[in-house]
Amino acid sequence: MSRHGRNARAGTDRASLYDDITNRIIAELEAGRVPWVQPWGTAAAKAPLAMPANAATGRQYSGINVLILWGAVVEHGFPVQSWLTFRQALSLGGHVRKGERGTTVVYADRFIPDDEKKRAQETGEEAQAIPFLKRFTVFNVAQCEELPDDLAVAPPAPEPGLIEPRVEALIKATGIDFHIGGERAFYVPAQDYVQVPPPQAYFETINWHRTALHELGHATGHASRLGRDLSGSYGSKKYAFEELVAEMNAAFCCASLGITPTVRHADYIGSWLDVLREDNRAIVRAASQASKAADWLLAFLPETETAVESVNNRRAA
Repeated sequence: MSRHGRNARAGTDRASLYDDITNRIIAELEAGRVPWVQPWGTAAAKAPLAMPANAATGRQYSGINVLILWGAVVEHGFPVQSWLTFRQALSLGGHVRKGERGTTVVYADRFIPDDEKKRAQETGEEAQAIPFLKRFTVFNVAQCEELPDDLAVAPPAPEPGLIEPRVEALIKATGIDFHIGGERAFYVPAQDYVQVPPPQAYFETINWHRTALHELGHATGHASRLGRDLSGSYGSKKYAFEELVAEMNAAFCCASLGITPTVRHADYIGSWLDVLREDNRAIVRAASQASKAADWLLAFLPETETAVESVNNRRAA
């Protein structure tokens, strides 16, 4: 096959993968379900609330893979959030149970085609890299047999009373200008500050923490932090995209802190659908940026909490 033919086929495969992922998310939203929030806190979720992680390495999955693996846990009723490749299961002394079907996750990277390298050499310009997604298959630990016993142990539930102090400590540690007061929650990029009403203004106090994490997610986009485009005005596609990032960031942070995530802005679902229908890569980009935002925030957890999370992740893996 010619190089042109290989590149064309690769381009078609990438487009198909983006379409598969985006169509799945659109179907969930059209059904009134927000896949980065539901079904946590409902009977449909058999696994404990946690970020999906690789059982062999302990490394948490990020970006769109979080949504894919959460969806698989719910669809198949898996009891844990731990995953392995076929080869990893074998390396650990176990194996994937015969007849089990894996879940396709993706790896995002960039590459420079040979033609582009040649063009750059001839013109003296910088070579332009092309983003791509690569598929690979993982299996839930529940689909495997003869693994070490500790791999199938679910992480312990967070101790009562620890969630609120951890969120408070996290807010202080970030150094983000955080105001409590008023009647609505928002982030002001120009002045770089967050404001959230007092906890007693919420019917359920836990919603204050979810809201705070959402607004802190916006603040991570400031030029002095992760540098996202926060210029979108209300009602614009840029605005809807940033809300999508902040919503998923809050869900990822909540899962890491043991707080059941909820939809903070359900009225944005229509605008999210518009964004996803127009650009089949939008959900992948938004999930990736949400993971970066959550990682930035959670890095400020006290070292003792980080150590506990690391142990729990290894137990979940």
